[in-house]
Amino acid sequence: MFLSVFDLFKIGIGPSSSHTMGPMTAAARFLDEVAGNDWPRPAGVKVDRLAASLHGSLAYTGIGHGSDRAVILGLAGLTPQTVDPDQADGIASRITAEKRISPPGHPCYRFDPATDLVLDRKTPLTGHANGMAFYAYDAGDRLLLKRIYYSIGGGFVVSEEELQRMKAKGSVTTEGKKVPYPFKNAVEMLAMAGKSGLSIADMKRVNEETQMSREELDAGLDGIWSAMKGCIDRGLSQDGIMPGGLKVRRRARMLHDKLQEQWQQNKPNPLLANDWLSIYAMAVNEENAAGGRVVTAPTNGAAGTLPAVLRYWLHFHPEADQPSIRDFLLTAAAVGGIIKTNASISGAEVGCQGEVGSASAMAAAGLCAVMGGTPEQVENAAEIALEHHLGMTCDPVGGLVQVPCIERNALGAVKAVTAASLAIKGDGVHFVPLDAAIETMRQTGLDMNEKYKETSLGGLAVNVVEC
Repeated sequence: MFLSVFDLFKIGIGPSSSHTMGPMTAAARFLDEVAGNDWPRPAGVKVDRLAASLHGSLAYTGIGHGSDRAVILGLAGLTPQTVDPDQADGIASRITAEKRISPPGHPCYRFDPATDLVLDRKTPLTGHANGMAFYAYDAGDRLLLKRIYYSIGGGFVVSEEELQRMKAKGSVTTEGKKVPYPFKNAVEMLAMAGKSGLSIADMKRVNEETQMSREELDAGLDGIWSAMKGCIDRGLSQDGIMPGGLKVRRRARMLHDKLQEQWQQNKPNPLLANDWLSIYAMAVNEENAAGGRVVTAPTNGAAGTLPAVLRYWLHFHPEADQPSIRDFLLTAAAVGGIIKTNASISGAEVGCQGEVGSASAMAAAGLCAVMGGTPEQVENAAEIALEHHLGMTCDPVGGLVQVPCIERNALGAVKAVTAASLAIKGDGVHFVPLDAAIETMRQTGLDMNEKYKETSLGGLAVNVVEC
């Protein structure tokens, strides 16, 4: 099994990796299939109209998560990596008004989002809660091509056929890449670390360097942190009301200014580290909620936890340097890969335990590692953080990634630092193995009622009076 650090940390846009980035990526894949030669084309018949339908969680929370806009942008030939967040609304509005779409390298197609983009809450697709179908028609509205895709969390998208093959192999993950340290669970990871004498970050680095040079890896890791840092900085500079209709006000800038004032006045604050952690995380998730540029870590809904902990490391630890940032990200990715392989990082599949819970475990592992933790202590840190997110539901109010998501990232960061601190003070011996916590999360997700898994049909989503 090999899941790259760049599979888990993807630069894209908000507000959701599975509900925004996923549909945009799926739409782009469908365009490639329409243009390809791998499907039977009737002689002389051309594609004239495109359509799409969103199912399951994508249908229930698609409007709040921007899934409809994402499909429009994807069919216009844009990707999460290339789209300018500031231009996205204008592009989608123009296509809606013109009822035509002209992706690069394609002819102009008929596409009226009002009728050709359906949020189907009645017909779930069986492969995954985040299912979508795309259609291509000729001028007489005869169906020429239909493809089904699933957005499986963290921006990962698979076709119906790919999902079936992956399920047959027992995991949904990247295939076919052989690496020197192919650990698929924490037990194997610790055994390989013990045998090799390498840290988790070093093993992950060796694996990555079978796919790219050291210079390329370091440049990529630095780029990931640069994007995370940029998201924090932009979030700390913005204020106003976030989009979507809940009228939730941005708070990170105001809280940051207050904390800076206290800092300059040398006022004692026993919760100083927690305050900074929370503000950093909130800054990222406010940017995400506004559709800004973010990094999946491992998802958009959980994008603030890990950057906040990493910024905390740089803020409060004088020994922090650029190599430690890379080790942090590599260690976090190793743990995130294990979680994704053996459970899920999708809120629509297992609830928020799979999003913020996974992010907190990844951040705890990364922090413990750069603080000098042994592989056993790192595994312990990840387990502590994940264990205390078990059972967490995904119940976004109004289908928006705002309440409780923004503050939930802040608390996930606080738990991650606490978990790392507890683990580094121990010897790595602990009662609950990380693998057991991951399997418990998977089972809990299976047992969880669907209304608590990113459908906005239960929990806070229906119990906030103002909604």
